[in-house]
Amino acid sequence: MIILYNLLLVLTLPVWATWMAVRARRRKEPVEWAERQGSYPFVLGRSKRRVWVHAVSVGEFMACQPLLHALREIEPNPEVVVSTTTSSGHGEAEKHKGKLFDRLVYFPIDVPRFCLKALLSVKPTVIVMMETEIWPNFLWTAHQMGIPALVANGRISDKTHSRGWIARWVYRPVLRTVDAVLAQSDTDRDRFLALGARQAESVGNTKFDQALGGMRATSRDWLCELGTPEGCPVIVVGSTRSEAEEALVADALADPRIEGCAVVWAPRHIERAPEVARQLERIGREPTLRSQGGKGRTVVLDTYGELAQVYTIADVVVVGGGFDTLGGQDILQPMAHGKPVVHGPNMSNFRDIARLAQEAGAAVTCEPNPSELAQLLADLLTDPSRRAQIGSAGRALVERHRGASERIATRVATYFDAP
Repeated sequence: MIILYNLLLVLTLPVWATWMAVRARRRKEPVEWAERQGSYPFVLGRSKRRVWVHAVSVGEFMACQPLLHALREIEPNPEVVVSTTTSSGHGEAEKHKGKLFDRLVYFPIDVPRFCLKALLSVKPTVIVMMETEIWPNFLWTAHQMGIPALVANGRISDKTHSRGWIARWVYRPVLRTVDAVLAQSDTDRDRFLALGARQAESVGNTKFDQALGGMRATSRDWLCELGTPEGCPVIVVGSTRSEAEEALVADALADPRIEGCAVVWAPRHIERAPEVARQLERIGREPTLRSQGGKGRTVVLDTYGELAQVYTIADVVVVGGGFDTLGGQDILQPMAHGKPVVHGPNMSNFRDIARLAQEAGAAVTCEPNPSELAQLLADLLTDPSRRAQIGSAGRALVERHRGASERIATRVATYFDAP
């Protein structure tokens, strides 16, 4: 399979190389080609305690932060190298370099030569790949070099699982190079085993730990920071991802039943901020951009790393990704703040979290209909006891499922000083 995979890489080189360049230009991301080819500005000596953690973008890096904290608690501390794929993830990780980890690099393009060069520079004791970052050449090369690799926060989407024998044919050879999969749930564990993993166990989801990390925020500080009118109900919209979702949410916000509310809206990708602003202008609001120091009744949060804390000012939270066919987005952060969460029905990428939230009464599912969303928001805003009940259930759920980061760090430590 690895031979066929590399043959396909060669044959499709013009396609994926062009796609990388176009995507970087569209997102205005600088492309660090040297590091993406495995050329790092260092060659480290061998160590019995060096961990390479790969988190592709902002979301995955945020999810691995509590794991990085847990690794810092191990005595003596291991040296930690973090890699990202996207420039946005790299920029967010850069803020934490020297505190949560020691070195930051771009992950190599999955070409054997680049992967070998990168691994020879880093010389990790153990590799931790977050969630579904399963790259055949990188993992095969590490396996040939005798470097153990773990998948942490592992999950298999419903879409991948539904592909049956095709998924097994693709995943099995790669998963055979992974020493263990530390899955988010029993369902994910069983799916990894069905796809050919040598060892998989359910240890929980670090995102529960991550969600609690935003609790240091105070609503008073953020209301002042964003210039939110005093006494005005606040709707925070987080992680919308498409034009269809943005139009739907904007139409709901235009409804007379909730038009008096303040709105803070954070798109999943900040390059969509101008489109979100246009949608808000369309419904008669006057949005300001957070990146430009904007304040007031309608703020577009076009910044990284702030949404988890901004949820603290919400009376009601709308989480995107589920009102379109996008698989949903993370609902744990507002739940950790004890906020009532509304999301769409398509939550396949967060199926276990959404299921737990529904069972606990910690979130409300709304069909992709502007009038229905507006009615639901209006009902919640006029019913403080219901908001408190939903919010309390969410906070309790997050507290109940914390601890995955420590369990993963403990497992990583078993590879230190191994013969």
